[in-house]
Amino acid sequence: MTGETTETSASSRPGWARYLPLAVIGVVALAGAVLLRDVLSFETLRDNREALIAWRDANYALAVAGFIAAYVVIVAFSLPGATVATLTGGFLFGTFPGVVFNVTGATIGAILIFLAARAGLGRRLSRGMDTSEGRLKKIKDGIHENQWSMLFLLRLLPVVPFFVANLLPALVGVGLGAFAITTFLGIAPGALVFTSVGAGLGAVFAAGETPDLGLIFEPHILLPLLGLAALSALPLVIKAVKGRKGLA
Repeated sequence: MTGETTETSASSRPGWARYLPLAVIGVVALAGAVLLRDVLSFETLRDNREALIAWRDANYALAVAGFIAAYVVIVAFSLPGATVATLTGGFLFGTFPGVVFNVTGATIGAILIFLAARAGLGRRLSRGMDTSEGRLKKIKDGIHENQWSMLFLLRLLPVVPFFVANLLPALVGVGLGAFAITTFLGIAPGALVFTSVGAGLGAVFAAGETPDLGLIFEPHILLPLLGLAALSALPLVIKAVKGRKGLA
């Protein structure tokens, strides 16, 4: 009897343990939304800019590592302030290499969410889709047949929140390599825009103004981003056209 109880508890432990990372992310995200909403803000960056610059100049390598680590935490736990963090990367390190640090931190954070979701729900849900019939199976097959295009579109056209865009690929069984590559490259164009805005914050602070984040909707910025999205969607369009010709 004792042996059976021990075996049962041992086998049940991995079950609840799989959901622990997602549970921790959810709790920290909720706490962060309440406690850090006014801390990770543009005003905080403005008020502490001189101390941040002095610390960066005295400890450049540590500043880079600390910044990337902080960005990873913000993204991994879906804390408020990701946009401010991107601006900070540009403000502290310039457009280059600031954009590299921003994209690296965001990608690592996204990978952590992806792995937590895949461990907790993704593999089981993906297996369920494989054995199911009908619409769920078609959705999963459709994503896998056009995996790279779909993942790039998800990043280039932020039609869903960044957190959701990290979860969805895990829930349909996308591979880690494809997820990491498309995340890094897909978020780079938008990150470059916001990092460049951050690099000009010195003048903004001196004028007592706030940064114009609507810059991304300017035609000279928006049109190239839409062009990249259209290029990513091209394989989908070609496949759809060939499919219709095959049915004709």
